[in-house]
Amino acid sequence: MAVIPKTEKGVQLLARLMRAEAEGDGKLGMLMVGNTGVNRVRVSCLDFTGIKSIRDMVFQSPGGFEATQKGYFYQRAREQDKALARKVIKGNRYHPASNSLWFFKPPGSCPTQWYGQWNVGRYKSHCFYAPLSSECPKAY
Repeated sequence: MAVIPKTEKGVQLLARLMRAEAEGDGKLGMLMVGNTGVNRVRVSCLDFTGIKSIRDMVFQSPGGFEATQKGYFYQRAREQDKALARKVIKGNRYHPASNSLWFFKPPGSCPTQWYGQWNVGRYKSHCFYAPLSSECPKAY
């Protein structure tokens, strides 16, 4: 059962986003990016009110993903990437991105805070940030 609304086009969009943002971090890194995206659709808080679909999340502006501005994102979704996208759409969560709403790839170590949000961990090249449960209870 999906934890967010999905269509086949949405699965493909999420798969392309996960690959474009985190392919270098392997399958687990891609799953964590997927967690972050799914969480943005689920929560309706902070920067993510009005996000009702995967498409809304992927192309949110301002505040969206850099990958959508690069050609690699626009390549066709591969079956293996769609399978990963379906896992996070079903609600599978992967630490440290379980409750994250943001991630980024710093040139060095992860800052403790990023735009006022707390670092909840790092996986390979990406740092993940989650809101406090009091700020955004649906993330938890």
